[in-house]
Amino acid sequence: MVWGGVATLQIVIEGMVLYVIETEFVERLTKVEERSKSNTHQIEDLKPVINEIHIMSKTMVELTGEMKHTSDSVNEIKEKVEVLEQEPAKQWSSAKKTFFTSLTSSIGTAVAAGVLYLINKGGS
Repeated sequence: MVWGGVATLQIVIEGMVLYVIETEFVERLTKVEERSKSNTHQIEDLKPVINEIHIMSKTMVELTGEMKHTSDSVNEIKEKVEVLEQEPAKQWSSAKKTFFTSLTSSIGTAVAAGVLYLINKGGS
């Protein structure tokens, strides 16, 4: 008789039918069971690694959010620094304006004083 592609021997004892399976089939079944146990151990060994990968993935998501927040903060600070950098230029411009106004006022005053002196001297 052939059972699952493997030759078996049928033995009948007191009305019970027993099948004796070839040793090749038994050996193959034993190897499959051993491989199954080995695979189970490998899966069990990989479970902590998978768990760690999930934790790292969650951490990466959190870090990405924090990096976005940091980037926004850096942009805010950059804008404030640009405003602060412009302040000395405004002060310098104001100082130049004040100096020029003072200089022209002084020259105008000197010219006016000279004209008044000449008018005053010519009339005496």
